[in-house]
Amino acid sequence: MKKLWEKGVSTNREIEDFTIGSDRELDLSLARYDILGTLAHATMLESIGILSDIEKEDLKKELLSLYKTVEEGLFTIEPGVEDVHSQVEKILTEKLGDAGKKVHTGRSRNDQVSVDLHLYIRDEIRKTVMHAGDLFNALMMLSKEHQGALMPGYTHYQVAMPASFGLWFASFAEDITDDMILLQGAFKVANQNPLGAAAGFGTSISLNRKLTSDLLGFESLRYNVMHAMMSRGRLEKITAQSLSSLAGTLARLAMDITMYMGQNYDFISFPEEYTTGSSIMPHKKNPDVFELIRAKCNRIKSLVTEVDLVTTNLPSGYHRDFQVLKENLMRAFSELQTCLFMAEKVLMQINIRKDILDDPVYKHISSVDKVNQLVMSGIPFREAYQEVARQIRNNDFTPEEKIEHTHEGSLGNLCLEEIRKKMDKRLEEFRFEAIDMAYKKLLQ
Repeated sequence: MKKLWEKGVSTNREIEDFTIGSDRELDLSLARYDILGTLAHATMLESIGILSDIEKEDLKKELLSLYKTVEEGLFTIEPGVEDVHSQVEKILTEKLGDAGKKVHTGRSRNDQVSVDLHLYIRDEIRKTVMHAGDLFNALMMLSKEHQGALMPGYTHYQVAMPASFGLWFASFAEDITDDMILLQGAFKVANQNPLGAAAGFGTSISLNRKLTSDLLGFESLRYNVMHAMMSRGRLEKITAQSLSSLAGTLARLAMDITMYMGQNYDFISFPEEYTTGSSIMPHKKNPDVFELIRAKCNRIKSLVTEVDLVTTNLPSGYHRDFQVLKENLMRAFSELQTCLFMAEKVLMQINIRKDILDDPVYKHISSVDKVNQLVMSGIPFREAYQEVARQIRNNDFTPEEKIEHTHEGSLGNLCLEEIRKKMDKRLEEFRFEAIDMAYKKLLQ
């Protein structure tokens, strides 16, 4: 099949295979977005007189049929077809003749793939946010359920002060509320329409770019056409940064769980069917799920550096370098969403020991509480500190049996309702419903 850019000279087969790379496989994930973008573009072309109303309606009918094949998992890119853009245009031209040939008017594959990626990233962020919300809800439920279960807090891997599982679970839940801020940033960057920038320099045809933005549910335009094209790479990097933040939260949670399951800690356990065994040691119950979550999330964190290195010092305009960013970005979304799902699923089966602080190793864990008792009786803090240090040194320290921490966010006052309100507010700010309404109207 002729390439969209072919001018009568056939490309060397090895050159063709190398430059296409894995695009044909990866582009299957972009197919629905290419069809949505083409639907919006065709509607706009009719509004400025490039397409007749009949041509627009014929195109819409075929595009809606194509969209259905994508939703059913039946869409394919034929052998010899370079990418999803070529496949869609090929089908439209075969079915509709001149109308199919006209649909690329005012577009370049540059802004076509860019709008596909903007739409794809916008939707994948939404899926990621939903999975993160499920994990947040699980952590909040576990925090409430286990708010009275005491555990040791550590600094420098040394026993520090009393904590609780309620405090521990809620700390990760509130971490996720911060991750939502970064995902919001990436979402807002993706929620700007680059369509109509063509190759990055606009076109002499008077396109109605505001119309395509509205049809695709974008919050705004990328107005400057060179800026729109230069969003390639930058969009992927900002997205990678937001995924890295959430992956970091999840990796740290996985690390804690893996450590706390070990016999040297023995704080928590899971039903045997949620662990794995050893081929030689019959007693083993390994935390493979959380070890894999830790590894996959740490790999996701490396994506920021990868994108940064690929795009470093590229001059203005489009470059084929951007092609290599798609594969690992798509994998990162898929893996992070799976890790979030698995973490939530397995965490709901956690078993927690209730007598952890009875171990003599935690004898001095209430030392700060003892200092504070002396402070409240009128002794200056530094003198109280020295007195308790003397008791510990002389081995006549008596542990505090009752732990009372009542200020906001402490183990006796977790502020779970306030944390939930914070999360709800940040979820509302995504305004996903505006996209739903635009898609529903476009696909009618």
